[in-house]
Amino acid sequence: MTTLNPAVARVLKRLHYPLDVILMCVRWYVAYPLSLRHIEEMVAERGICVDHSTVHRWALKLLPVLEKTFRLRKRPVGKSGRMDETYIRVKGEWRYLYRAVDRDGNTIDFLLRAHRDKTAARRYFETSIASNGAPETVTIDESGYGAIPMRRSVSLELLTIMSQ
Repeated sequence: MTTLNPAVARVLKRLHYPLDVILMCVRWYVAYPLSLRHIEEMVAERGICVDHSTVHRWALKLLPVLEKTFRLRKRPVGKSGRMDETYIRVKGEWRYLYRAVDRDGNTIDFLLRAHRDKTAARRYFETSIASNGAPETVTIDESGYGAIPMRRSVSLELLTIMSQ
């Protein structure tokens, strides 16, 4: 039998439902586009009476702790990756999406910003390298004007971090 992470055990200490019910509700809330009331109905069909506000409290308590636990067990990033930025529409407003992708096409890290500038690109690289480690090679999207701030920031940031 496996033991729980101490942080997760502390969060679950005062919850009065079985662990599998709590985790099932939180998983459904995160994994599928369901409202809290839909989850309440689905659990009621299985014979368990849970209020939608209880499910919401479980999610608020558990998700930050689970996210930290999952990050610790995240598989290592490869030695090479691709960085790009693009302009996307989010809730009717245009935003800049900075993204790192490994050689298999899996997203390593991303940052969504309202403004596109050198500080945004630098901040993205600092957080990405801090959480995933510095890659040996980085390929930058060379699509004209969009890569200029990122290219400058990558060269400065990687040289600084790899020299330490």
